[in-house]
Amino acid sequence: MKDISKLDRVVQKRLKQKLEFYLDQDNPLSFAGPIKDRVDGDYRWRIGSWRVVFDVDGSNIVILRVQHRSEVYKK
Repeated sequence: MKDISKLDRVVQKRLKQKLEFYLDQDNPLSFAGPIKDRVDGDYRWRIGSWRVVFDVDGSNIVILRVQHRSEVYKK
């Protein structure tokens, strides 16, 4: 994913570890928050100062964006 490849290696590693943790859980949505204004996705995970915006398509989680919290909700 382009968003992640542009980030610092330390941030990439942290995001990868946390995403793997979420996806290994029985219900990964229990860690997600809904996005009220739904610009791109329906849900988001908060990982430090970064937000992972995603949709759920059946049993698949589709990651749409990974951005800093100061930029992710701007239209």
